[in-house]
Amino acid sequence: MNRRQTEEVREPLFHLTRRMGISPVKAWGIRAAAFVLGMLACGLIAFLLIERLRENPGRIGAFYYAFIKGSFSTSYKFWKFLKNVAILLCISLALTPAFRMRFWNIGGEGQTLVSVLGAIAVDFYFGGRIPEWLLLILMFAAALVSGAVWGVIPALFRAKWGTNETLFTLMMNYVATYLVSFFLVVWVPNGSSSLPRQQHGRLPTIGNDYLLIILIVLVLTIGLYIYLYYTKHGYEISVVGESVRTAQYVGIKVNRVIIRTMILSGMLCGLAGYLIAAGLDQTVTTESVGGQGFTGIMVSWLGGFNPLTMILTAGLVQFLNQGASQISQDFDVSGALPNVITGIMLFFIIGCEFFVNYKIHFRGSKKHAEAAAEMGRGIGK
Repeated sequence: MNRRQTEEVREPLFHLTRRMGISPVKAWGIRAAAFVLGMLACGLIAFLLIERLRENPGRIGAFYYAFIKGSFSTSYKFWKFLKNVAILLCISLALTPAFRMRFWNIGGEGQTLVSVLGAIAVDFYFGGRIPEWLLLILMFAAALVSGAVWGVIPALFRAKWGTNETLFTLMMNYVATYLVSFFLVVWVPNGSSSLPRQQHGRLPTIGNDYLLIILIVLVLTIGLYIYLYYTKHGYEISVVGESVRTAQYVGIKVNRVIIRTMILSGMLCGLAGYLIAAGLDQTVTTESVGGQGFTGIMVSWLGGFNPLTMILTAGLVQFLNQGASQISQDFDVSGALPNVITGIMLFFIIGCEFFVNYKIHFRGSKKHAEAAAEMGRGIGK
């Protein structure tokens, strides 16, 4: 066997090359295709698992309609959808500055939860004893300080002793949960560990209960976009994220940027906690955040750490969540099935990012040969 035949035998089926650039239209086309494929996969799974669909396949249209019905069939559901998007987006925005500098803050859940606790603690001890406007200000301050403290502790350890911020922030989520449990035992001596809704410390309403929250988060989104892309601090965050050595070379004090950015991240989680405490629940439980601190990581990442794009990704995630819940109601299926459906959709949406960032060249194509030659030149060097 000659050399040429040997090379042909050893030639792989395909090569992967990283895209140097992709047009926004093509990138969103790939994402749209992934969404369609995910919906088809969900329909197939639903057909196999939901007895009503197997007995009457014609109802598959009702299955897909449930996604729209879950968020847009009534005015109440629509406003609930916007409120859920706003809270999730607020937490996602809080995580974004840290992620842009490659500080993997996995503690959004705990930072938001401890902020809810701080706001409710002020409400519990001072509600009805001081003017309402002053109570709201103190709750706001307590939420921001609580979130900032919870965020800056991992930053200090990372800056001073080089600890792993991923594990540190993750563990602090559990500390926050048990801290809430402790205060509930103190505040509710009857042992129920369920604090009643507080009668004071509620944000005023504009139009309805949710509009003010939505407007606050919208202003925050625009403000954070300007901060990250058009200010010196935002530039420093980007440089630190690209290369710590480059940042040090140009005179940026990396540790100061890390600490400052995590204080900001914690304070934004504090704002989310304040909106939950004063705008929605007026109480605190270990489930006050409901896992949105972890979902926010995905929203931020899918949005490319761009606050404006994250509006779309937060909306998509909530659209899937409410649609899946509607399916559970309409088809009288287990509450676990909506989680399965949401997980399948997110798998396709996240997986498509691989095809946005990489190209596949199959054997025998001209592009495949060029990619193989380029790879060979790279190895030779």
